[in-house]
Amino acid sequence: MSADNAYDSTEITQWLLETESLEDFLQSLADAALDASGVEGTGVTLERDGRPLTVVSAGPPALKLDEKQYGQDDGPCLRALRTGQEVVVHDMLSEERWGDYPAYAAACGIRSSLSLPIAARTPTAGALNLYAAPPDAFHDVGLDAVRSLAAQATGGVALAQRIFATQEFADQMRTAMRSRSVIDQALGVIMGQRRCTADEAFGILRTASQHRNVKLRDLCTELITNLTGRPPSPPGMDPGP
Repeated sequence: MSADNAYDSTEITQWLLETESLEDFLQSLADAALDASGVEGTGVTLERDGRPLTVVSAGPPALKLDEKQYGQDDGPCLRALRTGQEVVVHDMLSEERWGDYPAYAAACGIRSSLSLPIAARTPTAGALNLYAAPPDAFHDVGLDAVRSLAAQATGGVALAQRIFATQEFADQMRTAMRSRSVIDQALGVIMGQRRCTADEAFGILRTASQHRNVKLRDLCTELITNLTGRPPSPPGMDPGP
């Protein structure tokens, strides 16, 4: 194997810039891990809401070996994912952990494996898994490159989570702005009809909302639609004549 040199951070950054999704980015990492280590297969497992999934893989054996571990809810891949520690299997033929998984792996032509944690102890923890044909394939071999890739995968997952959280927050803000706009339009209607203050108009709307057991925004939408014959104007738009 030739996995002695860590990947340059600028190269990883370039992958992030060139890929359009987290899946594409992780596929680049899996392919790079395969090239760097010379193993028969690599895969990236991520766990969400307690369910593991092989998001990407490279090489024939990775997917079926991952799936075997998921089926028995244990194995080196899941152990690395759940503990945040590297898990090495030196020889599947002498391995006594994980039930019949080692025998299955050996029957698939895989005698050793290495699983490295990704985003340990986060809502989307995972593992980078390497599967090799010979026994002791990872003994006394420099693994800086694949460890670097696992670390970069951690960064990619964290970035994706942050983007998702930011997008979710932005969606919530847009919803709040729409609700506020509808309520403000309804307040204007009540103030004009009742010749009252904004506080008094809000009290009228809130009381009606409680009595009818409907959300205040829905009540205001209905009021404006019935009055004008069309739905309320979105924020920033001129409602027109």
